[in-house]
Amino acid sequence: MVDEASARAPGIEMRPPDGQVFRFDPGALSLELLTTGGPGPFARYEVLRTPADVAAWAAASRLRPVPELAVTDDDVPAVRHLRDALFRLTQARARAEPLPAADLAVLNAAAAEPPLAPRLTPDGTPSWAPGPATTARLLATVARDAVDLFSGPYAHRIRECAGERCYLLFADTSRPGRRRWCSMERCGNRHKVRTLRARREADDS
Repeated sequence: MVDEASARAPGIEMRPPDGQVFRFDPGALSLELLTTGGPGPFARYEVLRTPADVAAWAAASRLRPVPELAVTDDDVPAVRHLRDALFRLTQARARAEPLPAADLAVLNAAAAEPPLAPRLTPDGTPSWAPGPATTARLLATVARDAVDLFSGPYAHRIRECAGERCYLLFADTSRPGRRRWCSMERCGNRHKVRTLRARREADDS
């Protein structure tokens, strides 16, 4: 749900430990949630620790206008629970592996709840239903986006970045369908540099 006044380049601003800031467009709202951390070894990247963190992610996501949310301390583990299930599902899909049944159950349960309710204002601009929305509605919106993605035309284009030690997941929504990198300015550029260096070393030898 996007309005022209708040239109901007799609994606999430990433700030990895090495200090390089870049914009990563995973191609879907649900995959933007995966940039906040993940299960197992990805827990060290966790950024969703407080209600304010959840609200900040929603504001940075492609949801437009930014929804007014009522997030409590008890809601934060629920957001991470769906995020981790979605992470495993997306990773499995990218690797052409069976989708974990337990994670599918988590996704479908979240999708079964009422989502954020869109509303048209008198001046013709999009909005959300008045008043703060519950976290359950936010998660339902994310989960339904994931269901659409996994069952839609880009389901076979869900990929893991080809960069060394980069595990960012995305849906390639480009027309050619040949996207390999999380971002050309990060992993794509690093690959170009390595290729050029290897070519020069081969020429020198």
